[in-house]
Amino acid sequence: MSVHFGELAKKVGADGAITGEEVLALRREAWPDGRISQGEAEAIFALNHELATKPAEWVDFFVEALGEYVVNQRAPAGYVDAENAQWLMGQIDADGQLGSMAELELLVRVFERAQNVPQSLKDYALKQMEKAVIEGTGPTRDGGALEAGNVNAPEAKLLRRAIFAPASERPAAVGPNEASMLFRLKDATLGADNDPEWKRLFVQGVANYLQGYSAENAQISRERAGELQAFMADTSSSVGGFLGRMAQSAPNSFGVVFGRRDYDPTREELVAEAEEVTSDESAWLAAKIEADGKVDEYEQALLDFLAED
Repeated sequence: MSVHFGELAKKVGADGAITGEEVLALRREAWPDGRISQGEAEAIFALNHELATKPAEWVDFFVEALGEYVVNQRAPAGYVDAENAQWLMGQIDADGQLGSMAELELLVRVFERAQNVPQSLKDYALKQMEKAVIEGTGPTRDGGALEAGNVNAPEAKLLRRAIFAPASERPAAVGPNEASMLFRLKDATLGADNDPEWKRLFVQGVANYLQGYSAENAQISRERAGELQAFMADTSSSVGGFLGRMAQSAPNSFGVVFGRRDYDPTREELVAEAEEVTSDESAWLAAKIEADGKVDEYEQALLDFLAED
């Protein structure tokens, strides 16, 4: 981190406010080459904790700069390692308060831009999102506002982005922990002034968990991604010679080496199979619905949707 950036960040945060011109100055000082150092990232987080008001220009810079740092600063790019995940969670929790909208947007950004993140960060993000929807207040990045005790349209939009992000529990689909979170949010806000988009998200999200298809190999670990990247970058004669000899001596052997089976079901067949609700999934749903001994309007909408499908 440059001395000038550190001094500039402290000066900007002294009065608890920041202008668009000051954000531009920080952006130019910290990000001239598109890279953020750890010192600069920590200074940006510290400044965010100091700001009483966070204009859109600041939130944009905060999310873009720190999202790039967390997701792409370490090889292989696109895979958040355990150390960076722990750093991110520690920075968000540093002030002991519920994450601000800037921090929530950063979490969603990481999940949208990354190929995969550690399980600890997946679990943490779900808890943060749930807490923000139930307890959070204040403006959102796109002009809306968090409201405590209900799920409004901006909150439903944020939830949708989070649970369908590439690095979420199931890439571009809803996982069991996310579906359980939707049920908890539904129970906590039942009877509140919720936006119609929330019921739509609840039904679509839980139905997606029960019926949705997600490719098992869509997410790989950071370690495996590093191994594959190193293999592809290896131009030594040993690797090239090995592949060349295989291609000449046994043209069909690549499928055996790399795990291809004699029969691979088509994507359409996998989707059709996923749409069938299994006995375990039915038991899970029944337990959720019967927990309070009644079927509420959200659960009825879900059952109607599944019946129509």
